[in-house]
Amino acid sequence: MTNIIELIAKNIESGDREESVANVNIALAANIKPEEIMNNGLIEGMNVLGERWKRNEVFVPEVLIAARALTSALEILRPLLEKSGVKPKGKALIGTVKGDLHDIGKNLVKMMLVGSGFEVIDMGVDVSGEQFVEGINKESPDIILLSALLTTTMPQQGEIINALKEANVRDKVKVMVGGAPVTKAFAENIGADAYTPDAASAAEKAIEFVTNKQ
Repeated sequence: MTNIIELIAKNIESGDREESVANVNIALAANIKPEEIMNNGLIEGMNVLGERWKRNEVFVPEVLIAARALTSALEILRPLLEKSGVKPKGKALIGTVKGDLHDIGKNLVKMMLVGSGFEVIDMGVDVSGEQFVEGINKESPDIILLSALLTTTMPQQGEIINALKEANVRDKVKVMVGGAPVTKAFAENIGADAYTPDAASAAEKAIEFVTNKQ
C-alpha cells in the first residue's frame, strides 16, 4: 500500500482536501499505521510544497489551500496518533506581536509547523510580552515564534524578548522572529535565536532546534 501513502502526499501538496481525507481513510482501513500516514504522507507532502515555495513555484493561495487539506486529514489522524502514544516533534507557541493585526504570515508558519509534526499553540494577533510569558508558563513550549508585518511593530519583538528575560523564562525557549520587514541583523540585535525569511525555512529551523535539544 505504499502507493496510497504517496498519493496522500500528492493530495496534500496539491491541496485536494476531499481526496486527502478519502485516501487517509483508505490507508487506515488497510491497517497502515497512523504514524506512517503522518510522516510519509502528510509531512512528506508539506515538505515538497515547502521546497516548491522556496523556489517560488507556488504562492500563498496554494499554500493556504494545502493547509486546509492538511487540517482535515489531521482531524482524522490526531486522535489515533494520541491513542497510539505518538508524541509531537515539539511544541511551539506562535503569535503576531502587540500592535500588529496581520495573521496570514503567522498562519502560514503555523501550518508548516503542524505539517512538520509540531503541536502549535496559536496566540493570535496583537500579543503582548506578558501574554507570551503566560503562554510559556502554561504550555512549556520548546520554541516561540514572533511575527511582525509592520516596521512600526518590529520593535515589539525585542520588547517581548526583554519581557521573557524579566520573567526569567528566556532560557526556557528558543525565540524565532519573522515578517516582511524583519532581517537577520535585526534578529541578532534583539537577541533572537533565529530569523527565517519564509514559513518553510521556519519549520526547518524549528526541527533543528528540537533535534539538537534531544
